[in-house]
Amino acid sequence: MMPKNTNENSLLANAQASFDKAARMLNLDPNIYAILRSNERALTVSLPVEMDDGHVEVFTGYRAQHTTARGPGKGGIRYHLAVTQEEVTALAQLMTWKCSLVNVPFSGAKGGVSVDPRKLSENELRRLTRRYTYAISPIIGPNTDIPAPDMNTDEKTMTWITDTYSMIKGESSGEIVTGKPVSLGGSVGRVNATGLGVAIAAKQALLRNDYDLDNCTAVVQGFGNVGTWSARHIADRGLKIIAVSDISGGYYNPKGLNIEKMIAYVKQSESRALEGYSASGVDSISNDDLLCLPCDVLVPAAMENQIHLDNANEIQAKFVVEGANGPTTPGADAILNERGVIVVPDILANAGGVVVSYFEWVQGREGFYWTADEVKDRLHRFMEVAFNDMYDFSLKRRVSLRDSAMMLAVQRVAEAIALRGVFP
Repeated sequence: MMPKNTNENSLLANAQASFDKAARMLNLDPNIYAILRSNERALTVSLPVEMDDGHVEVFTGYRAQHTTARGPGKGGIRYHLAVTQEEVTALAQLMTWKCSLVNVPFSGAKGGVSVDPRKLSENELRRLTRRYTYAISPIIGPNTDIPAPDMNTDEKTMTWITDTYSMIKGESSGEIVTGKPVSLGGSVGRVNATGLGVAIAAKQALLRNDYDLDNCTAVVQGFGNVGTWSARHIADRGLKIIAVSDISGGYYNPKGLNIEKMIAYVKQSESRALEGYSASGVDSISNDDLLCLPCDVLVPAAMENQIHLDNANEIQAKFVVEGANGPTTPGADAILNERGVIVVPDILANAGGVVVSYFEWVQGREGFYWTADEVKDRLHRFMEVAFNDMYDFSLKRRVSLRDSAMMLAVQRVAEAIALRGVFP
């Protein structure tokens, strides 16, 4: 069930509400507040694409850049019918805070095309991607704004963008995106980075509260890239995964699920989903019921606004570790906080992807590539330092982890703006 309050459903309203709260708590300079309340740049483009049958379809694409105060823009490109300028504006702002919190020298950006990619052939997707790249090429670049994969885009999409941008510029420009195949300059460890980051954040939250990982249970909503790797890495840390779900529904076993078998099932499934999966002791469960299961750790790793005013009082997890962007509405967050549920916010929990994207960008600029162990070790250091900074700040200021994360992130960006001044 989705929230009845329509404003609770607005990702942009929610993002700005979080920023407004942090700004008040920091007593932020009104001039800097005014700058950060708006996006620096927003581009809407029409994308005529010749389809396989010869007719031309016109799609709409977007790219939003929140600020470049701490470095070039960084953010994914998503292909989905629900993509709007408002959505990418909100996600660009969230990316600013995410990059700031984990202390990588990027600022926030986001883009996408309003399209159902399942209805396009590979050739049509390639032509759409090349046209979109051409259309946004004036505002992206290795030192300006660096796209990455997001919903329904992948390393193949990034390869098409790299090739198109390089043809436009007349030079090899591999650093224009991250999330490329390793054979074309991508970083090892990029595919599972977000899920690994979620697992690191969950572990740190449990350890800081004196939980024994081997006696903890976890529930993961969403079994795409983030959910799959989150479940796998959380299980590797000793927790028992008792439920997971995807678009086909939820799967529950109080004695624990075999995550590796479920991953293997999805890989061979025609639908690339868990639909039809069965095993001894596994029961079907709705996504709504899954969110409310008793467990130690709940990882919402699907879509935004999954925990809202209508179900926040029913959440029985002790910790919510946000694998998705914006899975908890502000109203629900207040309820969880009042009930003592510890929420590890998205701008920290799912930041593993942008950290390893930064690693890929650095490696590409140096032309020198790291081993899988080097990437993993560096990711652990970045995530653990960021988590402990956030956690210690929350104890010092006696605020929630979300408020702490936002305050730290906003404070760093505000400092950068104050140091740079306003041009001209």
